[in-house]
Amino acid sequence: MTTVGTDYAESSTGTVPSGARRPWSRSARIGFRFAFAYLVLFCVLFAQILFVFTGPVGRVLPDSAILWQMRATSWFAGWVGEYLFGVDAVLHEDSGSGDQTVIWVLIFCVFVMAGVITLVWSMLDRRRREYVTLGAWFVLFIRLCLGGQMLFYGMAKAIPAQMPEPSLTALLQPYGTMSPASVLWNQVGAAPPYQILLGVAEVLGGLLLFLPRTATAGALLSLVSMAQVFVLNMTYDVPVKILSFHLLVLSLVVLAPQAGRLANILVLERPAEPAAQPTLFASRRANRIAAILQVVLGLWVLIGCTQYSWEAWSKAGSGIPEPPLYGIWTVDEFTRAGHRVPPLLTDENRWRRIIVDRQGATVQKMDDSFMPVLATVDEAAHTLVLSEPPRSTDASPQPMATFTVARPSSHRMLLTGELNGTPVTLSLDWMDPDSFLLRSRGFHWVQDYPYFR
Repeated sequence: MTTVGTDYAESSTGTVPSGARRPWSRSARIGFRFAFAYLVLFCVLFAQILFVFTGPVGRVLPDSAILWQMRATSWFAGWVGEYLFGVDAVLHEDSGSGDQTVIWVLIFCVFVMAGVITLVWSMLDRRRREYVTLGAWFVLFIRLCLGGQMLFYGMAKAIPAQMPEPSLTALLQPYGTMSPASVLWNQVGAAPPYQILLGVAEVLGGLLLFLPRTATAGALLSLVSMAQVFVLNMTYDVPVKILSFHLLVLSLVVLAPQAGRLANILVLERPAEPAAQPTLFASRRANRIAAILQVVLGLWVLIGCTQYSWEAWSKAGSGIPEPPLYGIWTVDEFTRAGHRVPPLLTDENRWRRIIVDRQGATVQKMDDSFMPVLATVDEAAHTLVLSEPPRSTDASPQPMATFTVARPSSHRMLLTGELNGTPVTLSLDWMDPDSFLLRSRGFHWVQDYPYFR
């Protein structure tokens, strides 16, 4: 077994005489110091990387707990953004974007801090010949952080919660009006088995990373997975570019000690020693205990990620039961103040459709624009209340329409009530979502011609 930065064999006791360690070059020592400082700071300060290690306990923590690092540093990043770059670097906690201005500024700060640490470290520790022991612990830390993120994102796909099936509104939305990110999300969400397989690959890579004996295989699988994710994020403009790039770098760091062996096997066609992760202790028993603890930690994280993804799928994804009035309802007749309103595309007040989906409701106007609304259905009272979504967390929904619901048949609905204070009556017909080719085409083993429509 060998350790990072060396090409010598350990003795039968697992110890290596200090004199057997080959000194690192000056550039290697400086590069290690910078990589250590930068990546440790990044993993500690970037949201969610350490949070996944809370495992199942994370479910009982406040929702803001995942952002505690960003919150703690946002004032400093905001100050740097304002006085150095002249930008308004504010943390938008409700955004979900990992590429916010404040995060880019934070990455710049981390880069500068890593440079300063490297300079001071090099001055104070200039006589050291190598960092074999510290390097072993560094690779372990990076490996666990990478493994946690692979499990976090992998379970979100294995339980298809990250990219839900296309919403009913998406079925009506013209393709050309979608953003590249929406195209990607709907593309993957329309094929749940594909998303599940992507997730299984990431979960497998994450699990392998928590076991030292299989960590190299896990890092290789993570490298391929993260390379694909990074390319998709860059080409479809998905705002997770910063994190996916760094996870790609973390994969390379874990593989760095095995670079020579991998090159011998995969490129040079030479024999190579078995790949082994850098050892942490001189005692084999201590290393065995450390390996067991890593496996336990991996299972702990896996349980937490599974619970988190299952809740996301069942409460905000395709696992939500279909609500009352679920479906696409086309307005056949629209009467305002007793007068029939013709379906003119120029009418800004007439509605074209009402879409009631698992995640909410939407009103499609005559110009084909979509207006998200909150729908409250009382089946016992046969009422439907549509409200405008609150514009802030402190505001309350403002009702815009109150209807009495009548169902002459399962495919027909009559709404009678008020819309913005004006009496209205709507007659609506149900549109079968499976009438859309995206949902009804299915899978075919035999195709004499490609089917593109």
